[in-house]
Amino acid sequence: MSADLAVIGLGYVGLPVAQEASRAGLSVLGFDVSNAVVDGLNAGRSHIDDLTDDDIAAMLAAGFRATVDESDLDDVDTIVICVPTPLSDDGGPDLAAVQAAVATVARHLSPGVLVVLESTTYPGTTDELVRPALEESGLVAGRDFHLAYSPERIDPGNRNYGMRNTPKVVGGHTPECTERAAAFYRRIVDTVVEARGTREAETAKLLENTYRHVNIALVNEMARFCHDLGIDLWDVIRLAATKPFGFQAFYPGPGVGGHCIPIDPNYLSHNVRLRLGYPFRFVELAQEINSTMPAYVTQRVQNLLNIDGKALNGSTVLLLGVTYKPNIADQRESPAVPIAKRLRGFGANVQFHDPRVETWNIDDAVLTREPDLETALGRADLVVVLQGHDEYDGELIAKSAARVFDTRGITPKSETVELM
Repeated sequence: MSADLAVIGLGYVGLPVAQEASRAGLSVLGFDVSNAVVDGLNAGRSHIDDLTDDDIAAMLAAGFRATVDESDLDDVDTIVICVPTPLSDDGGPDLAAVQAAVATVARHLSPGVLVVLESTTYPGTTDELVRPALEESGLVAGRDFHLAYSPERIDPGNRNYGMRNTPKVVGGHTPECTERAAAFYRRIVDTVVEARGTREAETAKLLENTYRHVNIALVNEMARFCHDLGIDLWDVIRLAATKPFGFQAFYPGPGVGGHCIPIDPNYLSHNVRLRLGYPFRFVELAQEINSTMPAYVTQRVQNLLNIDGKALNGSTVLLLGVTYKPNIADQRESPAVPIAKRLRGFGANVQFHDPRVETWNIDDAVLTREPDLETALGRADLVVVLQGHDEYDGELIAKSAARVFDTRGITPKSETVELM
């Protein structure tokens, strides 16, 4: 079966690409190594927040098909690689999934095909790792096939910006590769921005998330000293945000989560150390600050319980919102996990509620969501707001709980409510 597009990796990045291409009238093939993912999609079931079962049904009706059979890649015009790139044990990039995907593509590469890597990685990956592996097929990039990098900009749960209306950066191995990749993406997105090359496109993605990482660390650091000085940081941010130029509001929280912020800046700092021999100090300091926030939250919890004459050991602590961002079910790198581990390590009875999560794995323990929020609020010695899902009513939380520590600023401050 021939296809206009094959998407390798059918997760939070790959599926929106496949969806938008299907909407644009392209014939789309999805490839994944997970039988469960492929079988679910072919049966019309979505496994990510941003696409519903109805969305998958519409894709199937438009001709989309998922497969685990790599021979289906033999006759496609464009291949987009959207596989995960986590951190390795030493804090560097783990490109095992990219290498496996590229090896699969190389076995089925034919002249004239466009290959695009969307997975986040360090500068130089497309030219130094992907290109040589693909050229083992005997074909040469820029002459026999086109090669480009286009960083994913999927923001799960974002109701304003999706695949279609988020500008798409594209950088090719050669100018002709850039032109070919840009022409492809213009079929499925509104705006394409051409980069000078693959390295510029790769670095742009890292800059975007490093910018956020550093600014989140800044407000997290301010949260600590503002608390010690008796200053309401949330009011400070509200005031600063009235300036119509030169300021963008960032907010404190219990730590950073998801695939991007805790991981992508490390790719950049690791690459700088490895290639240039010196540290990227801004990134490493931001990582240090953000990674200590779960310990800071635990200390604040302990202090608040002490105010009521209670020890952390034996107290019931209810955590609200255990996902890494609001209004999604994704728990990747959520700071709620290290917070729960610390609280349990001190002997606390940890309970949780999250409208998007039914069961939650903490090491060897599987916690079940509290069935009734208002009852759980009333029973807890302390309620900790870790994520501000839309379903949460800050007024209700403040009224129903004996004491609240709100790391997200969704509850009104009072004698029994303390903000980060």
